[in-house]
Amino acid sequence: MKITRQEVKHIAQLARLEFNEKETDAFTNQLDTILTYFDKLKKVDTRSVEPTSHAIMVNNVFREDAVVESFPRDSNLANAPDQESNCFRVPKIIE
Repeated sequence: MKITRQEVKHIAQLARLEFNEKETDAFTNQLDTILTYFDKLKKVDTRSVEPTSHAIMVNNVFREDAVVESFPRDSNLANAPDQESNCFRVPKIIE
């Protein structure tokens, strides 16, 4: 067994968690299974595998900025319910 009930109780105390005896037994078994699996992973030969930060390739989705012609001001303001000095006029919401 990789982890004992006492170690699980100690970890629970550090994490400020309270477990009953049944939960302590369950967590002991679960953590033991996890730690045993880590031992299997340690045996895998990874010398030819390059370290990565992601499991899959991640590409930047941003595009380069490009200067383009804007929409004409008149067409932008055409459907405005209220306008003043070539700007949208909106109700005051902050006193």
